[in-house]
Amino acid sequence: MNPNPVIAVVGPTGTGKSELALDLCHMLNGEVVNTDALQFYRGMDIGTAKLPVAQRQGIEHHLLDIMDVTEEASVAVFQQQARDAIAEIQARGRTAVLVGGSGLYVRAVLDEIEFPPTDPEVRAEIEAWADARSAEEVREALRAVDPASAEKITDVRRMIRALEVHRISGRAFTSFMPQRIYHQPAVQVGLDLDPAVLNEALLQRVHRMYQAGLLDEVRELITHGLREGRTASAAIGYKQALAVLDGQMSQDEAIESTHIATRQFAKRQRTWFRADPRVKHYDAGAGAREIARAFVAEAIPEAL
Repeated sequence: MNPNPVIAVVGPTGTGKSELALDLCHMLNGEVVNTDALQFYRGMDIGTAKLPVAQRQGIEHHLLDIMDVTEEASVAVFQQQARDAIAEIQARGRTAVLVGGSGLYVRAVLDEIEFPPTDPEVRAEIEAWADARSAEEVREALRAVDPASAEKITDVRRMIRALEVHRISGRAFTSFMPQRIYHQPAVQVGLDLDPAVLNEALLQRVHRMYQAGLLDEVRELITHGLREGRTASAAIGYKQALAVLDGQMSQDEAIESTHIATRQFAKRQRTWFRADPRVKHYDAGAGAREIARAFVAEAIPEAL
């Protein structure tokens, strides 16, 4: 068995997590486990910056391309899939290297966490009720039974989920939040860049996505049901590309909108990962190889 802990590479989008993960895998006899929720989807490659097979340097990658665009991801299901992949990797004497910026999915794998119950019938009933009401009315209904969640949640879909959880369990949605207790030995390395530098890099990345054929990718995904997939069709970049194909946006407008949304997403990711004191943060500008060496020397020196 490989004695190394599970390693998680985290941080805002566009900071070079995939490259760092590859370097860590080479150093630690590792394999990658994807924790980017959008990279679960088959065919969503360009818009998610999924690392092409030819650029994976022979490193085995797990939990990429495991869902159709019409499907909805489940954190609870993913938790089991990821932990099974980790167990298989470790049974081969190798190191599991998680990589991705979907904070809740990372924590679901690393930490002890109790998942809130769900019931499709209850969810459908609440969704039908919410469809006929404003976001503020939904918030007021949540505030009446779960004021803590009502104050924290801004997204209507998550408010509906909180109402569902309370209806089923009688507990506040926030009572199910995970504790910072590792499920098994783990270490986290966080990447970040100066916001101004990252913002420019993200803009250039959006331009490259369009140059690489994002619109053609979306046209192909439409034939596989992209419009019917609630999560996939609303994903940053894909939502705007659909608007271009529908004549609702120009390509320049879509690039600007995608850049703004990506920048806001990166800010939320930075806040999420900075809140976890267990993450060892590095400036991505230092270079992946140098960061990998510094992190291993600090976090798991026995591996050197």
